[in-house]
Amino acid sequence: VFIAESPKVIRLALDAGHIPVALLMERRHIEGQAKDILERCGDIPVYTADRHVLASLTGYPLTRGVLCALRPKLPTVEAICRDARRVAVLEGIVDTTNVGAIFRSAAALHMDAVLLSPTCCDPLNRRAVRVSMGTVFQIPWTRLGEDHTQWPEAGLRRLHDLGFETAAMALSDTAVSIDDPKLKAVQRLAIILGTEGDGLAHETIAGCDHTVCIPMSHGVDSLNVAAASAVAFWELRVR
Repeated sequence: VFIAESPKVIRLALDAGHIPVALLMERRHIEGQAKDILERCGDIPVYTADRHVLASLTGYPLTRGVLCALRPKLPTVEAICRDARRVAVLEGIVDTTNVGAIFRSAAALHMDAVLLSPTCCDPLNRRAVRVSMGTVFQIPWTRLGEDHTQWPEAGLRRLHDLGFETAAMALSDTAVSIDDPKLKAVQRLAIILGTEGDGLAHETIAGCDHTVCIPMSHGVDSLNVAAASAVAFWELRVR
């Protein structure tokens, strides 16, 4: 079960096929912002009170007026990659803010899907959903396996079997610049981004077809992974 916050995000979650379990909202939203949501959710529990009562549950105003608990419905890797030409792959990214921001960039900057290694944090975490502005419900995504034995070797093999070339975003003496014309000409490309701090594992880089870097200036060695993702998605999009 995961929590979606605010009417906009809840509507996107319902549009994506996730199954509502229960709602919590300020009383005024029953005939206000949440009226259409209630009509869509059928016979599920709706917990309600005035704003000051809901705030007393946590000691401060926590919600944006409406929360919904839902059960996730995720597609298979093969299903979301069937017609995809550009996918983002996240390895071990654990900060919910970064995951949410990456999803927002992926949805906005022409990625067809997002795939997560088994050690990534959950994109359906309340904070990740909120930072993503609900785009976790707009762009297809799923996990590349459920445990550490399925990444990187098995996961990379799966991507190759699906027809993708793989590009590891990493600092390396052998890395090519992100604006290399050969990368832009690749028909199906998986752009792989690594965890905060350490970046991609050596095994992952070794198993990829390309190692790619964003040229830096002023002595800066790298960007935050969320910022780097936006640059990579835009530069490597399908032309």
